[in-house]
Amino acid sequence: MFAHRILVPTDFSLISDVALSLATSLARDRGGELLLAHVETMPLSAGGGEYLYAIPEPPTEELLEKLGHVALPDSHVPVERRLLTGDPADAIVRIAETEHIDLIVMGTHGRRGLSRLLMGSVAESVVR
Repeated sequence: MFAHRILVPTDFSLISDVALSLATSLARDRGGELLLAHVETMPLSAGGGEYLYAIPEPPTEELLEKLGHVALPDSHVPVERRLLTGDPADAIVRIAETEHIDLIVMGTHGRRGLSRLLMGSVAESVVR
């Protein structure tokens, strides 16, 4: 399998850390590089400018700092970090296309039933 450029979307969860570990191993073994990305979702606004989300996203500066502090299991693997905005699945697919990504390695929370119906799955949307 040829995978020189590997995209690793992260939501800073333990599941994302596991995906990053796997992607780092693949990149190291094949002489590849990583593109580590986080997608900042913009809150939907209601009529009066009030946000519909109960918990606001951290400010962009905090997200950039958090992204910069994500530790790679192997510091010899080249990594580029990007903060994207928009719908997570759309942003991941868009950067994969524009950056000529060979492989996307990402975790999924494995929701089932009503939770999956209501929350959806970013990984499933990316695959589709």
